[in-house]
This record gives sequence, C-alpha cells and structure tokens, in this order.
Amino acid sequence: RGITPLAALLPPQERRSLAAEMKAGEAELARLRSVEGDKLAQQDRAAQLEKEVATLREKIHHLDDMLKSQQRKVRQMIEQLQNSKTVIQAKDSTIQELKERVSYLEAEVGPGGNLEMHDRIEHLIEKQVSRGGHSSRARSKSEYVSR
Repeated sequence: RGITPLAALLPPQERRSLAAEMKAGEAELARLRSVEGDKLAQQDRAAQLEKEVATLREKIHHLDDMLKSQQRKVRQMIEQLQNSKTVIQAKDSTIQELKERVSYLEAEVGPGGNLEMHDRIEHLIEKQVSRGGHSSRARSKSEYVSR
C-alpha cells in the first residue's frame, strides 16, 4: 500500500468541522489581539490623563494659595485704611478742639490785643500739634508783627 494523505483518512464532515473550528479560533485570536491592542491604547491614554489631572490639581492648589494670599493682603489693606481713618478722625477732632480754643481765647483777648497772649496760644497749639506727630511749628503773631 502507498502513503495515503492524512486528509484522506479524515471523513470530509470532520475535516470541514475542524476547518471551521480553526477559522473560528483564528477569528477569536484576531479579536483578542485587537482587544489587547485597544487595552494598551486605553492604558496609555489613562496614564496620560492621570498625569494631566495631577498637573491640573497642582495648578489649582497653587492658584488657591495665591488667592488666599491676595485675600490676606486685601484684609490687611482694609485694616490699615480703617486704622488710618480712625487716626485722621482723631486728628480732625483735635484740630477742631484747638480751633474752638483759639476762637475762645481770641474773643477774650480781642483783635489786636495782647501779643503775649497770642504767643501763649500759638505755643499751646504747637504743643498740641506736636503731640499729634507734626513737627512743623506755626509762627506766633508777635513773630509776624516784628517782621
């Protein structure tokens, strides 16, 4: 007897069944390879997105810190303005009080009256103003007259 091909030993139905099974296996393998390729692409994209998210979180944190810093500065500026306003109001009150004293003393002395009294008034004003932090000295009326 001669060598019979292996294909001849298999019944045709079984051969077709095995061929169909082989084609199905090849198709499944191709699909799995495609799915694996998609998974790798998805994993790469996921890693890229994780990096982007981390970078954005860092930026947001930095911006939050900057915002908090700016808010602190604004609060400090508001506080300084309020303190300055209080100081100015106190100085305005002192100036008004001194004006009233001068008016009273001038009314007592009269216009063109006692120059010594005017000097005292000017000295009193100078002391009051220098307590408020002003260093410039107002000239007395006698200084104006003697010039």
